[in-house]
Amino acid sequence: MTTTLITERLVLTPVQLADYADLTALWGDAAFATSIFPAALTSEDVWFRLLRDVGHWEVLGYGNWSIRLKHGDDYVGSVGIFDYRRLMDPPFENPELGWGVAPRFQGKGLAFEALSAALAWCDDTLTAPRTVCMISPDNAPSHALAIRAGYTPYCETSYKGAPVVLLERAGR
Repeated sequence: MTTTLITERLVLTPVQLADYADLTALWGDAAFATSIFPAALTSEDVWFRLLRDVGHWEVLGYGNWSIRLKHGDDYVGSVGIFDYRRLMDPPFENPELGWGVAPRFQGKGLAFEALSAALAWCDDTLTAPRTVCMISPDNAPSHALAIRAGYTPYCETSYKGAPVVLLERAGR
């Protein structure tokens, strides 16, 4: 089962093959990608992410949504709920939320609007006791968004050799 979410300004659709060019442009933009990874992603890396995202919906019934403007259909970014089985300590034992908005759409409240829709869907559909997210300590905008969405830090650790902050939010 896949789900489309519609907000005041956005349409969120499960990631699909047709999103590949937009995903490649977003993840290939160093201004965006380096807030999450050490460098921009190659088209090959993006292809594997796309396959993972499509498979996530197929296997688990949830995953990443592509975010587009309701009027104009511009690709904004992505937001999702996932279980990546990350090898880290402490492990994530609840659904993980993640998000990313293209630089030209940042600072307009679109990430909060998309994240709020994803969290509402998660609360209503998955009824998880909590959700978690992982953010680089240097990513102040994502920390601010997470706090605004109800997340609180609970641990500082590392993932793949890089420091990260783990945050949690109680299910509603």
